[in-house]
Amino acid sequence: MVTQSVTLDTLDRRLIHALQIDGRVSFSRIAGVVGAPERTVTRRYHRLRSALVVRVVGLVDSGRIGKLDWFVRIDCAPDAVDAVTAALVQRGDTSWIAPLAGGTRLTCMVRTPVAGSDGGRPLFDHLLRTPGVRDVEASCVLRPVAGVGGWAGRTAALEASERTALLDPAPEQPDDPAPARAEAGGWGEADERLAGALALDGRADIAQLAAVTGWSAATVRRRIAGLRAAGVLHFEVDVDPSHFGFPLEALLWLEVAPAALAEVAQALSRHTAVAFAAVTTGRASLFAMVQCRDTGALYDYLAGDLAALPGIGRVESALIQRRAKRAGPLLLPAAIAQRPGERGGRGPGRTHRPQH
Repeated sequence: MVTQSVTLDTLDRRLIHALQIDGRVSFSRIAGVVGAPERTVTRRYHRLRSALVVRVVGLVDSGRIGKLDWFVRIDCAPDAVDAVTAALVQRGDTSWIAPLAGGTRLTCMVRTPVAGSDGGRPLFDHLLRTPGVRDVEASCVLRPVAGVGGWAGRTAALEASERTALLDPAPEQPDDPAPARAEAGGWGEADERLAGALALDGRADIAQLAAVTGWSAATVRRRIAGLRAAGVLHFEVDVDPSHFGFPLEALLWLEVAPAALAEVAQALSRHTAVAFAAVTTGRASLFAMVQCRDTGALYDYLAGDLAALPGIGRVESALIQRRAKRAGPLLLPAAIAQRPGERGGRGPGRTHRPQH
């Protein structure tokens, strides 16, 4: 996602934090918490989204719908990196695509069927047959351990009481959780369409989602509530960390002794520099994305917080050259020209996704 040059002010940061807490919370509710007029809050979000700086995306937990996530490293010929990156960006099963600085490798996240079917072999075989691709290394994500609820660098603008006010049950989240959980069973084609629409715009209005799925507005509301209550669906704020003063993004592969794995994973979840971390298969049992202000800050993290952890035998690090794709699908200016109505189907003309 190519973004414009925008400086986030205090209200922008408070708005982004509110959306990280609940990506579909109404602008009127956000306005009441941040102490700004609803019209101002609505206009701020649309300005940032139109500039491709911020958007809310709906993300699905792969494991809960019978899929696997993989972190993939691809080694390319020097003149093939851009072409392979561009091809991966267009796929609906990829995210977090980035060429690495100073080399011919690129990295991405890929979603595939479960290992019991083909485990994604057709995709990996296709990659290996792609002109210019020299090698593919895929590590299966076993468990995310940090950054699932949003990177700490963008979730520090609201006070505890303000966060609590936004966490109260919303119209799409019934007070009684039992019916909501019951709604989460069975994943079908309409759910795929719902997830696809929310991945493009996590704040798409109920009428739009009803048209996409063929369900009634009431069914859409119940389904979203059920999927959220069951942990199948969550919402992420897709924003470049450079807008928060952290332009340097590094990837870390950690070889950790099994006896220390749980302790290291728990520690990473508390490190403010870690935007995301997961336990994976492969030579490195832990993978992490780290956000830093500069190379000096990255050194301090490696030599300080990380070095203090037990059981880490080897660390491999790489700097990201650029992000060609983040959490959500590729979004072009033409795709955001139309402003959907605000959540809950309050009508057209009023208005709500990163990643992590």
